[in-house]
Amino acid sequence: LPADQWDDAVDKALAVMLPKERRTPERASNILTTFVRHPALTKEFLKFNVYLLFNSTLPPRLRELAILRVAHRTDSKYEWVQHVKMGTREGLTEEEIAGVQRGDAADAFDRAVLAGVDELLDTFELSDATWSALGERFDERQRMDFVFTVGCYVTVAMALKTFGVEPEQER
Repeated sequence: LPADQWDDAVDKALAVMLPKERRTPERASNILTTFVRHPALTKEFLKFNVYLLFNSTLPPRLRELAILRVAHRTDSKYEWVQHVKMGTREGLTEEEIAGVQRGDAADAFDRAVLAGVDELLDTFELSDATWSALGERFDERQRMDFVFTVGCYVTVAMALKTFGVEPEQER
């Protein structure tokens, strides 16, 4: 959104996620400066997305593992770059991140998470076997958060690719 079109509606939309000093065309990320072309939608979407990123019941490392698998499967470069950084901060190693691209992991539960993402993308539901496998470490709410996280980030990938959002330039 061009800087001269940033108004109170844009500020209110971004306030859901960003502190005041980052709610500017220069300091907000490319995804947010694109999404605010529709401030009302952005505001409501960010409420949901902030829940998934910061308040969900999923362990952050496993959340990032799932998002990275979505990014890989949807070929979302922006999502991949951003969530490699976030995943690394949450403890994912370079080898684990490389495994996401192969759909493989050394840890059996990590493999179940990756397989769960694949199943949701392929069939739009989790089988009883996968639901049960995820239940070895996730309670019901965590499994629900898992499904919504995968769905949300598929939507984000579609938006990023459709709108042509480019990864941030290193500053």
